[in-house]
Amino acid sequence: MAATQEALYGEIDLALSWSESELPERERTKHVHRLHPYLGKFVPQLVEAMLDRYVAAGGRVLDPFAGSGTTLVQALESGYDATGVDIASFNALLMRVKTRPYNLDALRADLVWAYDRAETFEPQTTYPADASPYVRAWFAPTAAAELLHFRSLVEQVAHADVLRVVLARAARSARRTTHFDLEFPREPQREEYWCFKHRRTCRPVESARRFLLRYTLDTLERISTFADIRASDGVAEILHGDARELDLRGSYDGVVTSPPYPGLIDYHEQHRYAYELLGLDEHREVELGRPAKGTSRAALQEYVDGIADVFRNVRETLKLGAPVCIVVNDKRGLYPEILSRAGLRLEDRLERHVNRRTGRRAGEYFESILVAVAN
Repeated sequence: MAATQEALYGEIDLALSWSESELPERERTKHVHRLHPYLGKFVPQLVEAMLDRYVAAGGRVLDPFAGSGTTLVQALESGYDATGVDIASFNALLMRVKTRPYNLDALRADLVWAYDRAETFEPQTTYPADASPYVRAWFAPTAAAELLHFRSLVEQVAHADVLRVVLARAARSARRTTHFDLEFPREPQREEYWCFKHRRTCRPVESARRFLLRYTLDTLERISTFADIRASDGVAEILHGDARELDLRGSYDGVVTSPPYPGLIDYHEQHRYAYELLGLDEHREVELGRPAKGTSRAALQEYVDGIADVFRNVRETLKLGAPVCIVVNDKRGLYPEILSRAGLRLEDRLERHVNRRTGRRAGEYFESILVAVAN
């Protein structure tokens, strides 16, 4: 017999469990949170609630698994300083672009200049000579030429990182893949196909121009919107490296983070187009929980060791009584050992229902928020 609604939701913190009508997509991806799609991120409203409940106003917040920078962005909006750590080069790039302060007039000038050149560029109908094997496999000749031309503009402006993010976002949309499988396409799609997303026959993308133009303007609008609401004196620091061993530059009034899950998402492969086009360094071999390592007993123990090492390092940076808020679906029961080995004591455990809205996933999904403090 299926569980009753009372059984499913009886212990859920309803203040942290939003329905689609309560929290529509436009609010979950407001301003810079949507500068680039990122699978597996938590919603900014959850970060906002955790900061409000557990971290002293105006304090300094740490996220040792910062990902796309949700904690940092929301901290800046809520009046906190923040530090984010991530081992992935693309994540560090995305966080820098989202959180740095801008001279909006200078940014607008750079983006309009790039927009004009992308709009007037006449692409060749064969692959450019500098197109890599990856580009030739995953992009049509016209799209490849447009993307590589835009890449040539990057170093000609002061806001090079912003253009890099625009390029990556356009490349994601312009790949030869099905519309319903943008997250992890398995192989290039060269023929028309039945589209589960649009419920009709679709064709692979041939040109990247419309994406480059749309995302250039959208990026300017989102950064400008965030500039109007972020705290004027807020500071975000990005640390690119392994949180197990980095100097985390404490002290912190609180931690809000969502660690990677074991064997679930390869964050480097998710953004492979960005690594290929931008020439970013990869460190996937030391990424915690990467799917290639599987979920064997040995792999899970390696995961526990790594996550515990991160939180042990974090513990050394905390002010007395500072909360460590960890958003996780711990279906394997790994976190009691992780917290113990890190020298953290569980103070509270909140349960929330997650509205699964992305891809073709279905079914009920729940996650916990573990609130711990140093022993």
